[in-house]
Amino acid sequence: MSELNNIQKIYFIGIGGIGMSALARYFVSKEIDVSGYDKTQTPLTKDLENIGINIHYEERVDLIPKDVDAVVYTPAIPKDHAELVYYQQHNYKVVKRSDVLHWITESSFNVCVAGTHGKTTVTTMIAHILRDTGFGCNAFLGGIAANYNTNFWSSKKNVVVVEADEYDRSFLKLVPDVAVITAMDADHLDIYGTAVEVENAFIQFSQKIKFEGCLISKYGLKRNDELKADHHFNYSYDDVRADVHAANMQVQQGSYVFDVVAKDWSLKNILLHMGGLHNIENAIAAITVAKYLKIDDEKIKAAIENFKGVKRRFEYVLKNDEHILIDDYAHHPEELKALITGVKSLFANEKMVVVFQPHLFSRTKDFADEFAKCLDMADEVILLPIYPARELPMEGVTSELIVNKMKLENKKLLDKEELKIWVKENKPKLLVMAGAGDIDALVLPIKETLSN
Repeated sequence: MSELNNIQKIYFIGIGGIGMSALARYFVSKEIDVSGYDKTQTPLTKDLENIGINIHYEERVDLIPKDVDAVVYTPAIPKDHAELVYYQQHNYKVVKRSDVLHWITESSFNVCVAGTHGKTTVTTMIAHILRDTGFGCNAFLGGIAANYNTNFWSSKKNVVVVEADEYDRSFLKLVPDVAVITAMDADHLDIYGTAVEVENAFIQFSQKIKFEGCLISKYGLKRNDELKADHHFNYSYDDVRADVHAANMQVQQGSYVFDVVAKDWSLKNILLHMGGLHNIENAIAAITVAKYLKIDDEKIKAAIENFKGVKRRFEYVLKNDEHILIDDYAHHPEELKALITGVKSLFANEKMVVVFQPHLFSRTKDFADEFAKCLDMADEVILLPIYPARELPMEGVTSELIVNKMKLENKKLLDKEELKIWVKENKPKLLVMAGAGDIDALVLPIKETLSN
C-alpha cells in the first residue's frame, strides 16, 4: 500500500471509462482529491461529477491540475494526447489503470475474474453474492450492477473482487487468491497478434495465483492442462464431466430454475431472473466461488434469486405483452451467439430482430465470417456502421463485409436515424440491440418509440 499512501491528489485521463470510473470512485471513498478528463460527457461522467469530481471535456493543458501526486491513463488514450504528453515530459508519476489496481490489491485477498467474455457478469455476480450474504468485499466492476446502480463499492473487509481485463495484458499485474477464467477465445488481436498469444497470456495469468490459491475455469478450455493452481475446479452449463454443472433446468415465467451439482455438494432449485442460458453458466462459476469461500447455501441461493443483473448484459429495457426490448454489450462472435441462443431459449415462438453495431475495424475484419454465421441465427438483422473506438478506418472494412457473408435473406444496413424510422414504422415485437460502441444511446429513444 506504500504507493497509495503518497497520494493526496490524483488525475484521470479517460475518467469516463467503465474501469477508470470505478477507480475514481475508490479514491473519492478514501477522501482523496480526484479530477479528470474525458472527450465526451456521458451518464457515467455526470454521476462522477455529482459526487464532486471536477471533469473537463477539452484536450487542453491549461485546464489540467499541476499539483497532482499521480496521473492515471487508460490504454485507449492516444500516445500523442496533449495532456498525457505534458505529464510525461514534466516527470509526473504517470501510470496505467492496471498499475493502480496492482497497488490496491497487493495486500488484500483477491477474487480476480478473467475471460474474453462473461467476466463482467461473473465478477458482478460474485461481488453481489459476497455483499448480499454479508461476507463483504470491495468491488471493481466492468459494468453497472443493477442491484446497486454502480460499478464500485467499498467495504471494511480486506477482500477485493475485481474484473481482470486481458486487453493490453493488464490482468498480469494482479495477484489472485481465487481466479476465474470464463473463456480464452481469440480477441484483441490488434494487441496480441495471434490466438496462441491470447492463450499464452491467460496461462501466465493462472501462474499469478498465490500459493494454495484456487482457479475456477470453464470446462473444455483449450490448453486447460496448462492452467495451473493448487486447487483447480472447472464448471460447465451442461457437461456432466465437469467438476460443477447444472441439472434439471426449467424455464418458468421468463426465469430459469435449475440445480447446481458438484462432486461433493449440490444446490437445488436455484432461481435466476437474468435471461440467457450462458448466464446460468456464469451463475455456476459465481456459486462455485461462493462455495469455495464457505458461504452458507441458503444465503447463496437468496443472493442469486435477488440478483438483478448488469446494465447492458441481457438487460430487459422493455418487457410487456406488446414488446420485448433487450440491450446487450455483445461485441465478439461467441457473445453474439450466446445472446441469440439465450433469447431463443426464452422466446422460441417470437420473430427475433437483431440490431448489431460492430465494434472496431480490426475485430470486424478478423471475425467477419463468424459474425455472419451468428447473425444468420436471427430472423431479421439490421447492421449499423462500425463503431471505430480507438481505430482509424481500414480500406474495404465496413459493416457491408458482414452482410455480404450472411445467408439470411432478411438483412439490411441502416444508419442510426434510418433505424429510428424503421422501428417507428415496423414496431417489432422482439427487438435485440447488441454492441459495445455507442448503440446504447439509441436504446432509450427506441424504447420510447415502442412504448408509444
